Amino acid sequence: MKHATFDPTSICALMPMGLIYDDDGIIQFVGPTLGKLRKAETLIGKSIGEVFSVRDNGRGTGDGPLPLSTKLYLNFHSGISTPLKGMAISIAGANLNILNLSFGISILDAVADYRLTSGDFAHTDLAIEMLYLVEAKSAVLEETKQLNARLQGAKVAAEEQAYTDTLTGLKNRRAMDYVLDRMLRGGVHFALMHLDLDYFKSVNDTLGHAAGDTVLQRVAKILLEETRGDDMVARVGGDEFVLVFNKFIDHDRLMRTASRIIARLEEPIPYQDTFCRISGSIGITTTEFYDSPSAEKMIHDADLALYGSKHEGRAQATIYNPDIHDAGMPETQIAPLQR
Repeated sequence: MKHATFDPTSICALMPMGLIYDDDGIIQFVGPTLGKLRKAETLIGKSIGEVFSVRDNGRGTGDGPLPLSTKLYLNFHSGISTPLKGMAISIAGANLNILNLSFGISILDAVADYRLTSGDFAHTDLAIEMLYLVEAKSAVLEETKQLNARLQGAKVAAEEQAYTDTLTGLKNRRAMDYVLDRMLRGGVHFALMHLDLDYFKSVNDTLGHAAGDTVLQRVAKILLEETRGDDMVARVGGDEFVLVFNKFIDHDRLMRTASRIIARLEEPIPYQDTFCRISGSIGITTTEFYDSPSAEKMIHDADLALYGSKHEGRAQATIYNPDIHDAGMPETQIAPLQR
């Protein structure tokens, strides 16, 4: 058999991540892709042990020659410590050896770290196919993620709509029930304020429902401005509202808040070329009145206090008093939402 001509360039075209070293372990030639990881001139002339830490199936190789024809695990001593896999073989009669390297599962990091392209891999290397598969999988996962985000957004929007009064943007009766149930189960102290608009019917009767809608939207704005972020304002009837004040049960402060709301409600509300005039009556109760408060009982008692405000001439607020209001006073009811 004739001796074959040894051409390092041709060999490394097949193994661009390969290098050639002599029997003393000194690197003589570096493949083009490996040269992107570390400049060839910094590797040539150095020993394998100076450049790499090498393990042989979990056992350190020490300073001796690389084991041949067995799986090796390598890391660069300096710079980005990209995990590499490799195998070395001897070139018969040349006193040289080839160490061919690959990235294995670290290929994605390597492509990003060293800006590698398909041209940096041998045409027979399955790494390119793996990259395409990973990119396709990433694209599918991203599309799935975006789809899930859209679905979640639609779900949140639907839930928000189910808890929102469309005319005013306030919470609705369903939302009020949910908030009260959550706060009561959590043992949170709070005040419940029931507001019924005075003279609203006359606005609807004389100026029409469009004027009434304008008034309701103005009322909603006032109530939101007079409450805090962790309070709740709900429209629970045509001209009825419930305000829930989280951890706010001081009677004097509640009465000042109610008086301020009533004063603002009595400010004339512009509508076309005229003004709408309303007021409000308020009934208030707080969790401190009950050993075991319930939403039904608190709403009932706020209704009784509201009736007291109506009975005394409207445009005022009354705090529930069990000694007075439990004596058989007539009561209002939170009616179904209507316009």
